Amino acid sequence: MSAAVTGLEQHRVALTGHCYRMLGSSAEADDAVQETMIRAWKSLDRFEERASMKTWLYRIATNVCLDALADRSRRARPMEEGPAGAVDDALEARERSHWLEPIADARAVPADADPAEAAMLRESIRLAFVAALQHLPPRQRAALLLTEVLGWSAQEVASALAMSVAATNSALQRARATLAARNVAEPAGPLSAAQTELIERYVRAFELYDIDQLAALLRDDVTLSMPPYSLWLQGRDAARRWLLGPGAPCRGSRLVRTAACGSVAFGQYRRDPQGGHKAWALVVLELAGDRVAALHSFLDVETLFPRFDLPMRLS
Repeated sequence: MSAAVTGLEQHRVALTGHCYRMLGSSAEADDAVQETMIRAWKSLDRFEERASMKTWLYRIATNVCLDALADRSRRARPMEEGPAGAVDDALEARERSHWLEPIADARAVPADADPAEAAMLRESIRLAFVAALQHLPPRQRAALLLTEVLGWSAQEVASALAMSVAATNSALQRARATLAARNVAEPAGPLSAAQTELIERYVRAFELYDIDQLAALLRDDVTLSMPPYSLWLQGRDAARRWLLGPGAPCRGSRLVRTAACGSVAFGQYRRDPQGGHKAWALVVLELAGDRVAALHSFLDVETLFPRFDLPMRLS
């Protein structure tokens, strides 16, 4: 029995990454994987040894996700909800379940994956890619992920999704066309020496709250978003005015490095009048060349920080 449990558990991280791509939520991915394990355990006596356990679990997980997607709308990012706003616009929040959530790389990319596989898995959890996936009908989404990320054949996908091979190929064609139309950015790849230096400069400038230095690190068309708020901003000048205006209470913050959605990320801690610093946001940076292209600040720290093993306070 213990060997069977170990056999299931060793695939948990890989399955979590798959469910995250399907669902766009780290919390829902965890729930889906737990349901996958329950279903697998109940039917373990029917598992055919000639099949790969990993493949079998992916089939179960995919169908768990399809069940979950049957009665809810897609998750989104603020920039997909409407045009960029202005610094002085009112902040309007939407429910957490409406927004795409980040996931910790460590929870989605197996530690024992070879370098090429790990790089591909990180690319497939990027916010832009997962956001684009949300525009696909669930079965198209599943078919695309099973082929493009996991390398399954059309025949294997058809069997897993109870579709004909012709229907599977048609779904794949439509899914690829939809993603191409959404202009998903090219894979980022590992950080270059210049980008590593950029991140170090960003941390220094932010913790000193040197807005001139920060602005110099941003692209002209940089975007800022702050889920659960619908407001998002675009452009270096808008970012600068936000940091000097509504964002000014971030002065004195500290940043703790982590990794989310295949990108550099930070736990941001604001100064606490009672002493020390308290959790404020999970910040995900997207880089383009030697500049910061996007800043996503996810404010639901009570949900997110434990998933990144980040403390809620710094002394």
